[in-house]
Amino acid sequence: MTELLQKVRVIDPVSKIDELFDVLIADGYIQEVASHITDISPDTPIRDCRGLVIGPGLVDLYSHSGEPGFEERETLLSLLQSATAGGFTRISILPNTSPAIDNPALVAQLQQKKAEGQRSMAGTHNAGRGGRGAEENLSPLLPCSPAPLLHIWGAITLDVAGKQMTELADLASAGVVGFSDGKPLENLALVRRVLEYVQPLGKPVAFWPSDRQLAANGVMREGPDALRFGLPPIPASAETTAIAAMLELVATIGTPVHIMRVSTSRSVELIASAKAAGLPITASTTWMHLLLDTKAIKSYNTSLHLEPPLGNPSDVAALRAGVRAGVIDAIVIDHTPYSYEEKVQAFAEAPPGAIGLELALPLLWQYLVETEEFTALELWRALSISPAECLGQKVSAILPHQPAELTLFDPQQTWKVERKSLYTLSQNTPWLGQQMKGHVVQTWR
Repeated sequence: MTELLQKVRVIDPVSKIDELFDVLIADGYIQEVASHITDISPDTPIRDCRGLVIGPGLVDLYSHSGEPGFEERETLLSLLQSATAGGFTRISILPNTSPAIDNPALVAQLQQKKAEGQRSMAGTHNAGRGGRGAEENLSPLLPCSPAPLLHIWGAITLDVAGKQMTELADLASAGVVGFSDGKPLENLALVRRVLEYVQPLGKPVAFWPSDRQLAANGVMREGPDALRFGLPPIPASAETTAIAAMLELVATIGTPVHIMRVSTSRSVELIASAKAAGLPITASTTWMHLLLDTKAIKSYNTSLHLEPPLGNPSDVAALRAGVRAGVIDAIVIDHTPYSYEEKVQAFAEAPPGAIGLELALPLLWQYLVETEEFTALELWRALSISPAECLGQKVSAILPHQPAELTLFDPQQTWKVERKSLYTLSQNTPWLGQQMKGHVVQTWR
């Protein structure tokens, strides 16, 4: 299929372009990018894209699937639909499912389910959101948008229990994208062995550094707001001491490591120093840690109970500066669906996590780009090419003869965050019931 997008704002962090162009797409490839394209066949569809933004497809480094084990929270199909609606063309799921993704047989099973979900999406672009039927649907699934590529993280330890290492080589042969438990590993001797074993496999390994003993029963970041709201605090040192230990092991072993869920200002300093010293590390923070701080918890909305917890205002400022400077490589979604019943509890008792695949780009654009704190290129880089690079992958530039893996976004379109306007099966977000500005129009892959 051939299509001409006229006067679209091209944001390409690969070639560092942010300009208005016409873009001609045909048969899965970009055919031409120019100020004005006129040499097209008479039957080529033309789309007026004034006011719209196009950039490389978004890449999510890690999120959670309810399937297998908790399909009432999220199925692979609803996860793929939610990712597409959010502009993601690649998504990677963590292994802490039930059962955990700790053996090649389960990897093969999920790859089969993934293929079924992708075929289902290809045949049901006009199905209702969340599989609930067209009568409840505000807008159909993005027209002609394919399912995103779904990558699978293999568990580092059996049943992600942090005790016995999995058969990493077998998981690598089964096609996992990399290794992570998605949970803190307290046993540093085990972490050291993992770094030694994984080195020849050529796969990324991601750790969430957190000292559970220091965190204890805390549920929000230590500081004035924790005292004010009467919630058990988690000191920043629960994260920073674990990061410091991880960096020492990386310096000793030399295996490249990705540091997940960075949430404190001191962590940004430690990572910056380590990178300056040449350590082979990358790092990520979640989109909600860039937008909200501890003051938001005054509502006691359980969707603000996150792991790690939201930071103090100084942490948010440092994280934003870290992303802009490239110290923090990637913005991740860490989409964590829970049912209504699971989240309707006291703040400290509710399971931590929130959804975000369909909300992240609109909110980040509105509060970081439109306020001119970030440039569009800085935001798009952290959501596309940088997370891909953390996985050892590449994203193509928006240039002639390159694959058309793209996201078309309308920064001004408004919609309401509610059950019938979301593809995810869960609604655990503090923005539920609110008006949103910014909506993905289409993806190509």
